[in-house]
Amino acid sequence: MHHHKFNDFPSDFLWGAASAAYQVEGGWNADGKGPSVWDLFTKLPGKTFEGSNGDVAVDHYHRMEEDVALMAEMGLKAYRFSVSWPRIYPTGRGEMNEAGLAFYEKLIDTLLAHKIEPVLTLYHWDLPQALQDEYGGWEDRRIIADFERYCVTLYQRFAGKVKYWVSLNEQNYNLTNAYQLGTHPPAVQDRKRFFAANHIAFLANARAIKAFRQHVPNGLIGPSFAYSPAYPASCDPKDMLAYENAEEFNNLWWLDAYCFGRYPQAALAYLRENGEAPEILPGDLELLREGTPDYIGVNYYYTLTYTDNPLGGQTLQRINTTGKKGTTPSSGIPGLYKTAPNPHLETSNWDWAIDPTGMRIALRRLSSRYGLPLMITENGLGEFDKLEAGDKVNDEYRIDYLRSHVKACQEAMQDGVELLGYCAWSFTDILSWLNGYQKRYGFVYVERDEQGGSLRRIKKASFHWYSQVIASQGKQL
Repeated sequence: MHHHKFNDFPSDFLWGAASAAYQVEGGWNADGKGPSVWDLFTKLPGKTFEGSNGDVAVDHYHRMEEDVALMAEMGLKAYRFSVSWPRIYPTGRGEMNEAGLAFYEKLIDTLLAHKIEPVLTLYHWDLPQALQDEYGGWEDRRIIADFERYCVTLYQRFAGKVKYWVSLNEQNYNLTNAYQLGTHPPAVQDRKRFFAANHIAFLANARAIKAFRQHVPNGLIGPSFAYSPAYPASCDPKDMLAYENAEEFNNLWWLDAYCFGRYPQAALAYLRENGEAPEILPGDLELLREGTPDYIGVNYYYTLTYTDNPLGGQTLQRINTTGKKGTTPSSGIPGLYKTAPNPHLETSNWDWAIDPTGMRIALRRLSSRYGLPLMITENGLGEFDKLEAGDKVNDEYRIDYLRSHVKACQEAMQDGVELLGYCAWSFTDILSWLNGYQKRYGFVYVERDEQGGSLRRIKKASFHWYSQVIASQGKQL
């Protein structure tokens, strides 16, 4: 669609930025916090870039007020953060840790004092290690009640202060890495277990949303989904079928379960044929339909292009975690699809396609299929930023990336999408799960690397650019 003009962003549009507890907080065992699966996994040799971990991260746990002051200086309207489950329940259940709740209450109160809307993520991958040890975490239905108990604790404490909530963050990406590629804890490579764990996570998500309606009647909740829209490599019907397969298996499997309470028909039939389908018990689909979201959080970074992949063809491969451009191999599922390069798109040093039009496509597809409001809960560019003389970080490449994607949001809204806000990833530099501290996303440079550092905060050029965007309500891009 080509439009003659574009409407302004609405006055209540949530111009935000985002983070995740393990990636920013540090204080991994401070004030009664229990260990998460990442606290142990990152200590295993060879699992992360140069052995990087989140023991200190960027020390947000001890520098929260300094960070929120920078958010206020920028003019942020919203800040999306996650709560660490083992900071609230050190063993996943049982005795609650009041000190953990007090930290997040102070964060929320500080945000509100600066007129910044808190967007609270209930789960961003840091599962209590105790639950993984006891019953295998997401592979056991006991986690449904434990997750609900944890969520209700937060609902009861923060219902009057937090309107926007995210239930599960990037279930698709996290569990793909955890149960197919083996690059996230518990480092399993088994597709049957992958689909089984996802089914249980869907049930836990639905139970959490169902409980939310009781405890936070004036709030909005939904999952954040890592959406990489599928493209066909060509108009060859075989590539078109591969694209359909990829969209159904990599995107609609999650989105339809969240929003419709059912699985895509062709994908489910294929999994049953191959003995990989999850066990669906009586009442499961009813629960999914009772716990559908109020909105969908969209974590958008790139599109993926697909081509035909015969039986016995290309298998799943691990992604580039070094920043050495051009090292990501083709990856696929034999008999379904495999990835192919898109000659029309540039890529980052981590081989992620830079495709702002893909964001517009993503928002339109989701809006048309599900009819729900959307929020960009993550979007950003991870790159090698350089601190120059005079404490300057000239990240013009990030500004170009963000500008084009904010423009794509405006275009999607003109197309009829109801978009609540845009939370850039990320506010400060963070620990990238598998890429260490070299892959920087933030508006604020944090002076540290894999060996440590001063943790000094330095505003990048993008900080000042985004501040201007917010102040002008998106008129000055």
